[in-house]
Amino acid sequence: MDYFNSTLSRENGRRVPLDKSVKDPTLEELGEATRRLGFKTESNPAKVPSRPTQQSGYVSIEKKTGTKKSQVITEVAKTLSTVRGEKTAAIAKEQAKSQQKKH
Repeated sequence: MDYFNSTLSRENGRRVPLDKSVKDPTLEELGEATRRLGFKTESNPAKVPSRPTQQSGYVSIEKKTGTKKSQVITEVAKTLSTVRGEKTAAIAKEQAKSQQKKH
C-alpha cells in the first residue's frame, strides 16, 4: 500500500509519482485493482516498525512472464485511481439518496 500512498514521500516508501498515487489506499482497494488487471492475488496486512500506528499491507501476485515490476506498479497505480474514483462516486451517490429521503 505504501508504494501508492500520496501522504508518504519517496524516502518513506512511495514508488509512484504523486499524480498517480492516492491518499491512504486500503488493502481492499489494492486487491481490487490487482484483480481487475487479471492477477491472482493474496492480501496481507502488515505493520511497518517505523510507523506502528499506521495501517499497511501488501498484495502478493504471480508475476507474468516478460513483465517488469515497475510496469506492474504503474498499471496498478492507474487502476487503483479508478477503483478509488468509483468508490468515492458510490459513496456520494448514497449520500445524495439519503439527503433526498430526508426532504
